[in-house]
Amino acid sequence: MNLAEYHAGQYEPQYQYQSFLPTRINHAWVIDDPMVQQILSQADRALGELNAFSQLVPDVDFFIQMYVAKEATYSSRIEGTQTNVEDVFKNAEDVSPEKRDDWAEVQNYIQALNYAVERLQHLPLSNRLLKEVHGILLQGVRGETKLPGEFRASQNWIGMSLKHAIFVPPHHEHVIELMSDLEKFLHDDTHYVSPLIKIAIAHYQFETIHPFLDGNGRLGRLLIPLYLAAEHILSKPALYLSDYFERHKTAYIDHLMAVRQGHHLQEWLVFFLQGVVETAQSSIAVFKSILGLKERIDRDVLPRFSVRRQGHAQQLMRYLYRKPIVDIKSVITLLDTTPNTAGTLINDLVSYGVLVEVTGQRRNRLFVFREYLGLFTR
Repeated sequence: MNLAEYHAGQYEPQYQYQSFLPTRINHAWVIDDPMVQQILSQADRALGELNAFSQLVPDVDFFIQMYVAKEATYSSRIEGTQTNVEDVFKNAEDVSPEKRDDWAEVQNYIQALNYAVERLQHLPLSNRLLKEVHGILLQGVRGETKLPGEFRASQNWIGMSLKHAIFVPPHHEHVIELMSDLEKFLHDDTHYVSPLIKIAIAHYQFETIHPFLDGNGRLGRLLIPLYLAAEHILSKPALYLSDYFERHKTAYIDHLMAVRQGHHLQEWLVFFLQGVVETAQSSIAVFKSILGLKERIDRDVLPRFSVRRQGHAQQLMRYLYRKPIVDIKSVITLLDTTPNTAGTLINDLVSYGVLVEVTGQRRNRLFVFREYLGLFTR
């Protein structure tokens, strides 16, 4: 199918409303639009550079966990949560009561993403895996009563009510067949489609099918890094688009609706691929900044510690690159040391400008590796 011939689907009359039935996507695609081809070339190149750079970064898995935290925060923020990246690394009791529900949703997202990446070692990206991940997303949070881990068996909608919905996805009787078509499309190798084009189309289709009663937005965005990981397009899961979608939230929603209402798939592909370019370039810049920060700390800060304390200082710094918020208790556990030793080490890192105390309290104080955290929030 040529992009110019693409027809998004049709409306089906239901009782007192119309639902949208999307056309299937598992077929040949001819992508010869010059604008799409140009931005696709840029996206492929940016992704290749990110992949190469990520393999050169020492201890890259520590830094990847920060990207996971950022992805979880921004994907959930699109749904209206108020948690920030700093909150992600706090314990529940350190989060203000009004933010704890949001915090729990973000923690579920992190758990779901890490689980899925690990599960891909033994299970292909499939509807089965998506259901498992969905179950984790909704476990113990808002939406936990809406069939976690199961495709919907009733109509859902986007908006305040079914009668006044902005968009009504396909009737639930079509969900299984449409999701089966999407799964086949992701794995079909008889019709070559560029992987980035494929996941752009698949993401649109997933959001249009809206196969679950709740959590579709988060899972649909999570589908993107999972596909890139499953196809070994990136050796490390270092590309997450939720920040781009959140910063361009109105355009993101408008582009999805424009495909459904006016068959404007070309414009959606350009928007999506531009997000890949921007996000990959931003990730490379962050990696470079991390390396510069780490080199400066290794050169100017760590040598200040005595030989006897070097081991503890280096161990704590490695931990901070993975979790940039600590308290005395966590450092005691990490280093298997005394409160006095842990407190002295933290105080030294505060005096050297590495850590900042953020509570202003005398007890239960929290210390943030703020300069490092800032690299992921600027």
